[in-house]
Amino acid sequence: QVQLVESGGGSVQAGGSLRLSCAVSGWMINMKCMGWFRQAPGKERESVAQINSGGATTYYDDSVKGRFTISRDNAKNTLYLRMNNVKPEDTAIYTCAATYGNICPRPDFVYWGRGTQVTVSS
Repeated sequence: QVQLVESGGGSVQAGGSLRLSCAVSGWMINMKCMGWFRQAPGKERESVAQINSGGATTYYDDSVKGRFTISRDNAKNTLYLRMNNVKPEDTAIYTCAATYGNICPRPDFVYWGRGTQVTVSS
């Protein structure tokens, strides 16, 4: 059974930092594109960042470029999202996801975590 479990969310003031982690079990991530998504109240889910299988190539939504960094540790089967200089508009449920392909970006993610809440206060 494939499981993706996020951690590291919480409440933070604007300008602060958080690091989200996504531990994957039941499935090896080393040859797969991985991604972080978020959904704010009343809004559709959006892609925040994606990283290709080797970790050398990353993609970011314009709203987080220069502030967020996606990374992965294939040996630990874990995905990360470093969030710096957070803003109130970053408030959302952040979810990690996995797909069968190794090239990013892509829309066809098949495995999803349950998400972790990030709340940024001004």
